[in-house]
Amino acid sequence: MSKTKIVVIHLKEIIYTALFAGLGILLVVLLVIMFLNKKDDSTATMTGTQYTPGVYNSTLVLNDTALNLEVVLDKDHINSVRIVNIDDTITTMFPLVEPSLNDIAEQLINGVDIDSIVISDDSKYTQTLLLDAIKATLAKATVPEEEDEKDQ
Repeated sequence: MSKTKIVVIHLKEIIYTALFAGLGILLVVLLVIMFLNKKDDSTATMTGTQYTPGVYNSTLVLNDTALNLEVVLDKDHINSVRIVNIDDTITTMFPLVEPSLNDIAEQLINGVDIDSIVISDDSKYTQTLLLDAIKATLAKATVPEEEDEKDQ
């Protein structure tokens, strides 16, 4: 004689199992997407040129005095950032301009992306002003997407 076995499964257990299985699958899919996109982005920026090599200038106005910001670029690297015509009145009225620019320039020359620059709390506004001027200068030297694809 065979005995019939009755299995009782609670609906609550089924819902919890389905929920955790769904979250596990979602986590695996997100991790795969995240790591695959990161590899594609890094190879695309490393193979192509980012800038047209040369010396680029932009003007920064402080206290009715125009400062010329000079950025020297290779095809994929920033070589130097400096203010060409800074005079004593600017260094006296705005003493944080030169140290702030030196701090930013050091980070850029060491390969830090312009959007990842660390701004100190002591000269936050001065560095933000200088970063905006540097971004405007780099925009002049940025290689358009079509030209970058033609070079490859």
